[in-house]
Amino acid sequence: MYLNGQVLTEDLHFWDHYEHRVPVQIYLEKQHNDIGFVEAITAYYIKINNVYYRREFFTFISRPGY
Repeated sequence: MYLNGQVLTEDLHFWDHYEHRVPVQIYLEKQHNDIGFVEAITAYYIKINNVYYRREFFTFISRPGY
């Protein structure tokens, strides 16, 4: 179970959100950038809303119930 606002960093976090269709909010330098469902996961990128977000540049936040 993930808390609303929990930071996602590990592959397992992203796979759980992918499998259970839990929304993820994306921030770039503390500013909201996007929100959606995980579509693909690689070592370097997370694909959400048909956009690949580089894991080292963006912050990913769990948004269950959104």
